[in-house]
Amino acid sequence: MRTLNSLATLDGKRVIIRCDLNVPLDGDRITDDGRIVASVPTIKYLVDQGAKVIVISHLGRPDGVPNSKYSLKPVAARLGELLGQEVLFASDTVGVDANGALKAMDKGAVVVLENLRFNAAETSKDEGERQAFAQKLAAFADYFVSDGFGVVHRKQASVYELAKALPSVAGFLIEKELDVLTRLTTSPERPYAVALGGSKVSDKLGVIDHLLPTVDKLLIGGGMVFTFLAAQGFKVGASLLEEDQIDTVKGYLTRAAELGVEVILPTDIVVASKFGADAEVAVTRADAIESSPFGSTGLGLDIGPESALNFANEIRNCKTVFWNGPMGVFEIAAFAGGTKAVAKALTEVQGLSVVGGGDSAAAVRILGFEDNQFGHISTGGGASLEFLEGKSLPGLEALND
Repeated sequence: MRTLNSLATLDGKRVIIRCDLNVPLDGDRITDDGRIVASVPTIKYLVDQGAKVIVISHLGRPDGVPNSKYSLKPVAARLGELLGQEVLFASDTVGVDANGALKAMDKGAVVVLENLRFNAAETSKDEGERQAFAQKLAAFADYFVSDGFGVVHRKQASVYELAKALPSVAGFLIEKELDVLTRLTTSPERPYAVALGGSKVSDKLGVIDHLLPTVDKLLIGGGMVFTFLAAQGFKVGASLLEEDQIDTVKGYLTRAAELGVEVILPTDIVVASKFGADAEVAVTRADAIESSPFGSTGLGLDIGPESALNFANEIRNCKTVFWNGPMGVFEIAAFAGGTKAVAKALTEVQGLSVVGGGDSAAAVRILGFEDNQFGHISTGGGASLEFLEGKSLPGLEALND
């Protein structure tokens, strides 16, 4: 894969860099700037090399039309703070303002163009429309740097067609992500554990299937655990359940046993009377959820305290750990215990600990952990999972010789 060090000179060159600056906003306030922070090293390198840096990204799902709710303007301001220099902002992507801002750029300057997804062609299913938009972006620059790992699994104009339209390389963030994920799939130090949570088991089937022959331990929590419990013949009350996946899960349990992989499920569950911060709460055995005070209407919303302790011990005793998906509804304090225990255990791993982006990355920051407490926090939830499933990612293929 072509990387930054393959570019002979950057001094005075116009470089367009695709970042993933899709950060959560509360009005104009950024509530988690992790993805912006992760983009800084590559942008700073380009600035230091004397390049004229044009930053492009999407934010949210504006459905192809301008919407101030999804503007990158606050992102540009935060990027300027992190870089310690003025960052210009263009109020369009390939229009009059963008062209004017680019003409005024000096060496080492940085401009952020407005949200790519204000242009319907960015995500169009029509290859011709995507190519036409990519050509407009390509006209701005001499080189293209792909550094938005969170979008490399998407065949979109700024990810795939733009990489074909200009001399293109991967940035430092993509290099780092690939290094870590490759270690998880080809040369993990053992014991190796994968902890999976989140709401649906169907979202994780590909990862389970691809990693089962590689891991030593598979820990299951979150809403997906109830399909595993049902596959073992237990009733799960009103908890989230994918009945159409029960037979698939049975197959994975059989296969894990054949491969010698230890599947670790919760022994207790935090059950609630309803979904909400004001719900009544009880802890019950995982194999007897309907024995809780709420009977068949009880909702399992977190792994229990005994399970949290057990999961943490298992994780701490491993040399490589990959975690994707919260153990419960961590946004509500009563159901955050399992996720917090798993996160804390990852900070104590004497080896490589990887937080697999998405809700897991959001959870560790909301629960008060610092990024540097973990071996790596991925910036791409969906992209990370698809890589670990063994899928080809278009945005990476476009960077291969």
